[in-house]
Amino acid sequence: MKSVFKLELEEARVMIFAGIQAAIEANAAETICIVDDGGYVIALERMNGARNTSPEMAMAKAFTASGHRRSTHLFNQPGGPATIHGEAFGIHAMMPGKFAIFVGGFPIVVNGCVIGGVGVSGGAGEDDIAVGVAVLKALQCYLGDEYEVMTDPDIKK
Repeated sequence: MKSVFKLELEEARVMIFAGIQAAIEANAAETICIVDDGGYVIALERMNGARNTSPEMAMAKAFTASGHRRSTHLFNQPGGPATIHGEAFGIHAMMPGKFAIFVGGFPIVVNGCVIGGVGVSGGAGEDDIAVGVAVLKALQCYLGDEYEVMTDPDIKK
């Protein structure tokens, strides 16, 4: 039997608040989504002015990052698994509307275990990354030194 960490609404709210603050600083209207380890939404917030399409995209990014245990932008970088010669070429077509292979999705990794995902959509790619990293750092700050949260944007477990 294995003990596991579970994200709850309290942590998700802390993370979204930090993401909104980072988006405001970047002058980006973002949608931020936090999912559990099964890819189910715990919390989602769409900032005023964010695109109508960004909630669905943020959910897909969070789902992908959680389920596939890697930052979504790693799929389509040169040599990445979703590129034309990659081992997972076409993977996004297997789960239409749920699998995202572009920037803005990050697994939430605590003490080496993926416990959820973050999806950020609405800004330029660098804005989505900055907001995603701010969200992960907020969780680290909230949990304290007893836990180790991966906060690098290039996460692959």
